[in-house]
Amino acid sequence: MGNYLDNNIKFVPGVGEARAGLLARELGIVTMRDMLAHYPFRYIDRTKIYRIGEISESLNAAYVQFRARVTGIGFAGTGRKRRFSVYVSDSTGSAELIWFQGIKWIEKRIEVGREYLIFGRPSFFRGELSMVHPEVENIEKALSRHVESGLQGIYSTTEKLSGALGTKGFYNIICNLWALVKDRIDDPLSDAFRQKYGLIPLREALRNIHFPQSPELLKQAQYRLKFDELLGVQLNIQAQRSTRMSRRNGFLFPRVGDAFNTFYNEKLPFPLTGAQKRVVKEIRNDTVSGWQMNRLLQGDVGSGKTVVALLSMLLAVDNGFQACMMAPTEILARQHFATITRMLEGVGVEVAILTGASKARERRHALEGIADGSVKILIGTHALIEEKVVFSNLGFVVIDEQHRFGVEQRARMWTKNLQPPHILVMTATPIPRTLAMTLYGDLDVSVIDELPPNRRPIMTAHYFDSARLRLFGFMREQIHKGRQIYVVYPLIKESEAMDYKDLTDGFESISRDFPLPEYRVAVCHGKMKPEDKEESMRQFKEGQADILVATSVIEVGVDVPNATVMVIESAERFGLSQLHQLRGRVGRGGEQSYCILMSGEKLSKEARQRLDAMCQTNDGFKLAELDLKLRGAGDINGTQQSGMAFDLKIANPTLDVQILQITQQAAIETLGGDPQLAKPENAGLRELKMVYNTDKTMDFSMIS
Repeated sequence: MGNYLDNNIKFVPGVGEARAGLLARELGIVTMRDMLAHYPFRYIDRTKIYRIGEISESLNAAYVQFRARVTGIGFAGTGRKRRFSVYVSDSTGSAELIWFQGIKWIEKRIEVGREYLIFGRPSFFRGELSMVHPEVENIEKALSRHVESGLQGIYSTTEKLSGALGTKGFYNIICNLWALVKDRIDDPLSDAFRQKYGLIPLREALRNIHFPQSPELLKQAQYRLKFDELLGVQLNIQAQRSTRMSRRNGFLFPRVGDAFNTFYNEKLPFPLTGAQKRVVKEIRNDTVSGWQMNRLLQGDVGSGKTVVALLSMLLAVDNGFQACMMAPTEILARQHFATITRMLEGVGVEVAILTGASKARERRHALEGIADGSVKILIGTHALIEEKVVFSNLGFVVIDEQHRFGVEQRARMWTKNLQPPHILVMTATPIPRTLAMTLYGDLDVSVIDELPPNRRPIMTAHYFDSARLRLFGFMREQIHKGRQIYVVYPLIKESEAMDYKDLTDGFESISRDFPLPEYRVAVCHGKMKPEDKEESMRQFKEGQADILVATSVIEVGVDVPNATVMVIESAERFGLSQLHQLRGRVGRGGEQSYCILMSGEKLSKEARQRLDAMCQTNDGFKLAELDLKLRGAGDINGTQQSGMAFDLKIANPTLDVQILQITQQAAIETLGGDPQLAKPENAGLRELKMVYNTDKTMDFSMIS
């Protein structure tokens, strides 16, 4: 595209300084190029004209248009609450049109007794049709207007923009913009490239995305624009991957030495499953290849990821390197430290821990030990990324429950050595962003798809609050069998004091229904003092409490094999990843375990989908796929981790997997023959690659 498209949007007729400022603040639209890339999210058929009697709630239409005659007008309220009503009717019924803004303007254009074409979003009060701020056009003008296509785009907007522009105003700006730019659009793809992949020219795609000439041309336009977006991202990812693979700057771990062999032969707490052996072999192959490893390890809670990570870290130790494991919480870090220290007893490998809460002596031991090389494995929280943490020779990094860290936090681990260490990121449920990057081919993936032989699938059920007495009966039954129970409430957030009250009320309610001394109840949440929290956890771990009432602070890092029931209150308020993690707290022993999802009677469609999915499967990847559809992929190249990627205006990584695969192959083939995109025919591709290189300072191929 030419530089003309980089002109400010204020120069488009119908915009001006004030509206340009509003578009920039509300939608981030600054240039003509920005506006041209603001695609409709829905299309309506403007050839369909309803009768009022045909419009009902059952029609389930976001927008409708009908013709009717004005029978009267009226005013109500004063000042800012003033409203203007226009009453219309046809032979089948009547409706009320309402304005809260622009009243003087619309009042001058309405005549009682005249017929109009009315377009807007229908709403109903006591069965009566009404519309707020509809478009109104006199019928003579409407019928004389030439319509090239019956499909009209509806653009995403905001409340402020809707008041200033409205649907019609936004559409008119797009029309005026198109008249200015339609002859100034350059195509980044050559004729030969377009022909090879069956793509229409960019100019035709942009015309038909905004003004579809037919449903078929709309599909072709959508395909072309999705292709461009995904190709731009793929060119960046494949170039970064090729650069990483060509450097051959990965640390070599050729030796399997005393630490690995002693632990494997003498200290393993249980025989490795076939899946664990396969993953260890995949990691071993990476560390002797000469390339820097960038691997995702997925496995459900209890599948043995920690043992695989420890074996991998021992490979680093046997080859003269240090290793570290970063966990998201103090509880999980100390759980790992206790477990790994116990398993390595007698192996001769020094292990230390460093967290934000570490006392001076513990902190000094860790910092001095990693600096002089005496500490071989360091376990900790985000405290590991502090500048004071200086390793002697860091060669292997494990990041556990990686979705709990921000991108920048994780990326700072790569700077702890002159050469990037091997990276192993672990998760029990791949979050949408990770799954998207997996689809994009940027991560090597290992999956532990076997549970130890004594593990039974967790039975999951969803109940509404009305079934609470039945729930309490089941809980008593489990306690009488000698089992323990978690009851979890939504995470306490700074602005949500009600969450804390809910937990408190829940604790009091359970204490009433499970009275002491017959039942013992402990409580644990993030606002407790660390020593109080640890005491509650100790009581539950040692069987001194039958029920632990907690927030999702116990989502990770708690291992109580005797706990067989996980009750999640207000389950609709948790994401799929959290629900799956919480469920993984039970089922860690040999007894049948249960996860009970409690919710209110009223559920949104998405909440119901999440709870249904939890009841139907224990498969983390299946849950992640649904999570991706519900929440979006996040920013693939940058740092955004929820919502669809900001640089993808139309493509969807889940729904457009076929296009994704085609663009991935196209990028690989193109870069294979022209790594720098220096050939004249690839000049447009070079520009396209730059457009989608949203983070030029960070090697995102190393970010999970």
